[in-house]
Order: sequence, then structure tokens, then C-alpha cells
Amino acid sequence: MAQDPEARYRVVIGSDSQCHNHHGVDFVSAIVIHRVGRGGIYFWQKRVESKVYSLPERIYREALDSLVLAEALLGELKKHQIMEYSIEIHVDVGQVGETRTLINEVVGMIRGNGFAVKTKPDAFAAASVADKYT
Repeated sequence: MAQDPEARYRVVIGSDSQCHNHHGVDFVSAIVIHRVGRGGIYFWQKRVESKVYSLPERIYREALDSLVLAEALLGELKKHQIMEYSIEIHVDVGQVGETRTLINEVVGMIRGNGFAVKTKPDAFAAASVADKYT
């Protein structure tokens, strides 16, 4: 961002998870810095938990992981007086499939914490970037 301060950027966070046959869950969160019209870069982290989660529990955990990461990133941006960027959170829920019943609650939780939110099919940070590493 410092290399091209005149560019327009989107700062996006998304998380995804994958169960492994009742042996635990991989949780991955990604930060995507999208230089609009000119590509981007992303950073990701993976956490493996041995606890078995139901699908709704995993979706809420993903959303909470993204919220915690967004709050930490926002704090760092403010600490370094980089205030002109808002953070958008992508959640791995959509109108099609088992997660459709969770959309209102998960989106409300993200919006209630002051962040913009996108769901599938527009939630590339969760459904594509984070998903790649689960």
C-alpha cells in the first residue's frame, strides 16, 4: 500500500474451515489487500483444533475468527495512523446450501460490530482464498 498510495484498495478478511472425519477441524483466516483493478496480495493463518464442531458451530467460529482478526488489524491501522481504509468481512454462508439458515444471524453479528459484510458468491476472501488452505 505504501508502494502505490494513489491506488484504491479494499481490505478484506475471511475465514473458512474443514472437518477431517471426526479428527478435528482446520480453521483458516485470510487478510486480502486488493489493489482495485491491479491485483492484490493476501496473508493467511491456519489453526487446527481437535474438537469436533457441528456446521453451525464452525460457521460461527469462522465469523468470530474474522471479527477478532478485523478488530486487531483495525487497531494496528489506527496505531500507525492509517485510517483511510475500512475493513470488509467475507463469510462463508450463502443462499444455497446448508448455511442459508444462518445468513441473517451471522451477517447481523458482523454488521453489529461495525463492519461491512459479504456472503457467497461475493465472499471471495472466505470461499476462495481461505478455502484454498483448509
